[in-house]
Amino acid sequence: MKKLVSLILVMAMILSMTACSSSRAGAGAATEVPPAGEKATENAETKEAVAPESAEPAETGNTASDPAHKITVKTFPLYFDDKKMNEEQTLYFLDGVADLPYIEANDWLTLLRLIYEKPGFPVDFKMSADGSVVTYTRPSDRYDVDLPMTMDFDKDVISFQDYNLFVMKPGQSTVLDLIGMNTYDESGNPILLKKVDTGVFERLGDALEINLGDYGIDLIQQDGKYLIPLQTVADLIASPVWLESIYFNGQCVIVTENATDLPDIYYAAPTGERSEALAEFGYNELCLLLDTVYGLKDDHHIESFDQFFKEVGFKDALKGNSAEDADKAIYRLITDYMDDIHSLWRGFSYLTGPIDYTATSPSRERLGKTKKRMEETRAKYYPDGIPGYEEVGNTAYITFDDFALTMAKAEDFYKVEDPMDFPDNDTIGLIIKAHSQITREGSPIENVVIDLSDNTGGVSDTAAFTMAWFLGEASIGMRDTMTGATCSSVYRCDANRDGQFDEKDTVSDKNLYCLISPVSFSCGNLVPCMFKESGVVTLIGRPSAGGACIVEHASSAWGTAFRLSGTHQLSFMKNGSFYDIDRGAEPDFVLTNPDKYYDRQALTKYINSLN
Repeated sequence: MKKLVSLILVMAMILSMTACSSSRAGAGAATEVPPAGEKATENAETKEAVAPESAEPAETGNTASDPAHKITVKTFPLYFDDKKMNEEQTLYFLDGVADLPYIEANDWLTLLRLIYEKPGFPVDFKMSADGSVVTYTRPSDRYDVDLPMTMDFDKDVISFQDYNLFVMKPGQSTVLDLIGMNTYDESGNPILLKKVDTGVFERLGDALEINLGDYGIDLIQQDGKYLIPLQTVADLIASPVWLESIYFNGQCVIVTENATDLPDIYYAAPTGERSEALAEFGYNELCLLLDTVYGLKDDHHIESFDQFFKEVGFKDALKGNSAEDADKAIYRLITDYMDDIHSLWRGFSYLTGPIDYTATSPSRERLGKTKKRMEETRAKYYPDGIPGYEEVGNTAYITFDDFALTMAKAEDFYKVEDPMDFPDNDTIGLIIKAHSQITREGSPIENVVIDLSDNTGGVSDTAAFTMAWFLGEASIGMRDTMTGATCSSVYRCDANRDGQFDEKDTVSDKNLYCLISPVSFSCGNLVPCMFKESGVVTLIGRPSAGGACIVEHASSAWGTAFRLSGTHQLSFMKNGSFYDIDRGAEPDFVLTNPDKYYDRQALTKYINSLN
């Protein structure tokens, strides 16, 4: 089951590039797809393919005894977030079921190429079909082999020789490199953040086989078409790799993190109940998604989500016709049972419309109360807001409450002439500003403190830059819970923006400290965990809040929006073994109440006593 993710990556790509027509009315009167070799004619008003009247349905490719499906094809508007594309998305529907769309596998090749092609990083995908088996290949840029992904439409199986290598994004230094920003110039030279080879550890994962048939999910080969459920594409390709999902509301297709953030588009569709086919498929697909990509499944002692739903009494609601009841079951799954903070309810299906129904998970509520307490205490000492950079005697404090990235490109950080002009709300810009002050001529700074006491996470690129600045080289461990791949990626930063990656870009010659609290979550937990393992940085405060898995944006087949702790699990390597960081980092020295974090005169005196 854990081999499922490979499939999804490829599908999501296809989806984002295909085309559709505009109105629900125009998409309503579908017709059969012509058999292979016969060309469909177009109805000018509806833009629907109309099969020749004499066309006889072909037999399904799944089993010889299966009857042929009546296939209809329609086109819909395609959105990337709130931007309507010029292209339209073509979808296929079986046996008159209008709320369960499929996509055609032959569109994948174009999508793979369009999505992966980057300046300086050509990727050559090829496709071949042999009977019921479709194979995609991609040449490896590090091994002299072609990496295959196969879809067997007879056995309902998708398999990868190496999933992580096949879906690897251009520019990644390792198969699990978590840096999303393009940190190369037009000539391919590193800028701002350099991925280095020294200290890199990489162990490839197992071959991945995803048996859709085990979940009652069919791949359809008929009439010369290779059809895959649209939601399977979203779950296995878009969510795990590109961190977006794909939504269909009967009127359009939306590729986005969360369609409920686009209410004017998403909720414009009529509400209603799910078809029986969608209810059955949606339950099976949800089990497939969670069994495959929920990164904390083993930690929660869940062998299969089908069994889990039986045990907690959710199965009937998830399989019934009521989209509202099914949505509320997912809501309770996330808030009451997952309760891992990264996993988060986002919004109700288009079939229900937005509903006022709220609940808070115990862990999230506990973190919120602690965060409020920390911020109320900090406001007593800094009523006008705490500065991003502050010097107190011989100690520099750098404070940011999330790992934020406001500049889209790495080269943008070289366009700001005076480092003091960088805003405090950009973590990399703030560190460049702090570095210029700490290393200035005549600087009194002996201690450097990063304050993460109110930091709940953010963009991993900025976390890597922060660690590289403190340590000289940042080593970040990662484990893929689906494939078993592990790696340690190493980075250096260009904090003084001279185009070099050297000892002038770090403050590792200072006394280094980090303030942490039970609010320090996700990247706010990753950084102190890596500091702890370095043996170089002293942690002060209380244990950090954990949060090991990279967030994945997901959806149900009927359009529920939610987030999950995904397959990429942040880890540290010790004695050759990988350990996840979900339990947080223990401080070296404890602060017993919030006042001790923010009375910086007293805190500076205390820090100097530790040197």
